[in-house]
Amino acid sequence: MSDSLRDQLLGLGFKPAPKPEKQARPASAPKPGHTPGQKPGQKPQHSSSKPGAPGAARPHGRGPHAGAKPGASANNAPPRKKPRTQDEIDLAKAYAIRAQREKEERIEAERVKQEEARKRREAKAKLVEWAKDKALNDANAEIARHFPYGGKIKRIYVNEDQLKRLNAGELGVIQIDGRYLLIAAEALAEAEAIFAAAVALKVDPNAPAEDDPYADPMYKVPDDLVW
Repeated sequence: MSDSLRDQLLGLGFKPAPKPEKQARPASAPKPGHTPGQKPGQKPQHSSSKPGAPGAARPHGRGPHAGAKPGASANNAPPRKKPRTQDEIDLAKAYAIRAQREKEERIEAERVKQEEARKRREAKAKLVEWAKDKALNDANAEIARHFPYGGKIKRIYVNEDQLKRLNAGELGVIQIDGRYLLIAAEALAEAEAIFAAAVALKVDPNAPAEDDPYADPMYKVPDDLVW
């Protein structure tokens, strides 16, 4: 509208149109560019656009089957194994039966071994108690009577009378805890019944003399051959 027309209208009593008032912004309304919950002076946080972030769109061509080889399909299962023949099944059963039998044999052998060890311990303990008053060893004896025992040559010291009686089978020798005890023939039979492995020397008076070369006290055995 030109100034002349505007002046003419004002002269006729028309008032100019009022200017629109600016709407007041509520105090609680956030400022432009301000994120709710953001502290003053803090930079606004932008939503992540990285792949894999929550809410991020999945890139084109990156679905669960992305990268699959051409022609691959979820229905392509691995080839099934060839069923075993009856001969193979029978052979497998035979192996299983043999393995079970060998296991049972090992268990039984171990049980027998432990039982024998228990009986041996009990017999030795009984023999020790039995032999407390049976030994006839002479503390002043000087004659060494050698004899084989346990694969080695052993010896016990006796006097002349004991040597004669020992060679005649009237006396015998038992071993208890590494000690060799001279006992009567009757007691030797009892000791053998309790624990036969403890009998170290039992002379048969009817056996030829050459069967026991150690019976002669003149027979000398080097010290390094006696254990």
